[in-house]
Amino acid sequence: MTMSEDDARRGKTPTVGSGGEASDAEWTARRADLAERIAAQRARVDGSAAPERKQGGLQGLGEGLRLASEFVAGVLVGAGIGYLIDLALGSTPIALVIFLMLGFAAGVLNILRSVGKTPPAKG
Repeated sequence: MTMSEDDARRGKTPTVGSGGEASDAEWTARRADLAERIAAQRARVDGSAAPERKQGGLQGLGEGLRLASEFVAGVLVGAGIGYLIDLALGSTPIALVIFLMLGFAAGVLNILRSVGKTPPAKG
C-alpha cells in the first residue's frame, strides 16, 4: 500500500495488515480524521458548523400551502377581473381569457418572489 501525499505530509505511515491492505482500525481512524477535517473546513468557510436539518414537522407543508394559495389567488383574481369586464361590456369571454393568462403569469411571479428567485429585470 502506498502512502498518500496528505499522510506523508503529516508524517503518518500506513498500517498494513495481511495481504497488503489497511486494517479495519486504520480505515476507522482515517474516516474519523476525514470527518474532523471536513467539519473544520465547513466551520472555516461558513463561520460555523453545518446546521442540522430538522426532521419532520409541518413547516414544509405550510410553505407549500402558502405558495399554492398565492398561485391560485393570482389565477382567480385574473379570471374574476376578466369575467367582470366581459359582463360589463356584454362581450364574448375574450377579456376572461386574457386576464386568466395574466393571472397565471402573476401567480407564477408571486411564487418566484416568495422563494427568492425573481427573474432578472429587463432594461
